[in-house]
Amino acid sequence: LLATKGNLNATARPSLGIVGSRNASVSGAKFAAMIARDAGAAGYVITSGLARGIDTAAHRASLRTGTIAVLAGGLDRPYPPENLGLLQEIVSGEGLAVSEMPFGWEPRARDFPRRNRLVAGISLGVAIVEAANRSGSLITARYAADFGRLVFAVPGSPLDPRCHGTNDLLKQGATVTTSSADVIEALAPLSRDDLFSRLEANEPSAEEPRPMPMPPDDTDRSRVVEALGPTPVAIDDLIRYTGLAAPQIHMVLVELDLAGQLCRHGGNLVSLATAE
Repeated sequence: LLATKGNLNATARPSLGIVGSRNASVSGAKFAAMIARDAGAAGYVITSGLARGIDTAAHRASLRTGTIAVLAGGLDRPYPPENLGLLQEIVSGEGLAVSEMPFGWEPRARDFPRRNRLVAGISLGVAIVEAANRSGSLITARYAADFGRLVFAVPGSPLDPRCHGTNDLLKQGATVTTSSADVIEALAPLSRDDLFSRLEANEPSAEEPRPMPMPPDDTDRSRVVEALGPTPVAIDDLIRYTGLAAPQIHMVLVELDLAGQLCRHGGNLVSLATAE
């Protein structure tokens, strides 16, 4: 379930996600704001995670044209606290706040990858501006690639640790982004009006709704780790072998990814990271 606050009209237009470093450079924040303004003028809603740095710059630059803030905690528990004023501007104007967590929920470390999943899912494409290795922005990029979204990466100096992740994304095939036009032109074929026409909802079936799977516990995590090894395996095979629900498997994989204990390979394959 998603809880929302603000202007729901923001969901009727195609979205571009913009994420990046929390300790962004001045030039990085300026470039993110430029993409947000130009994409907003072209009809796109800007989606980001309300974090410091790049996220903040993208939200502020798109307040007039529409922006979606995806929260890691409940709608009444925004993070970081210094962006509370920005969130109020978003929901009282042309923007929207979105969360899948209940009211009163204080965000934990493991909730931020869940938020990144929503940023990728809402957007037709995600632009990464300054991201260090093993950063949350790279998690968003991986989700976007898994969901079939476009991934844009802004190249940066190889001497700046904040650009190591984005430069690696470029090596992996992300779209080189040096101007707003690179993003807008690539998204244009995907944002035709007929893709976003409103459809009449069907009546719900009389079947009982399936219960949501429980979050993974330590036993589930151990089962996944034991099933993995240095040899890449398909995530679907991992789901069948462990008997866990797909959302549980993906959450454990994200946790391993953030801990630097997972390697992702082409074809939706994963393996345990080996010590160098």
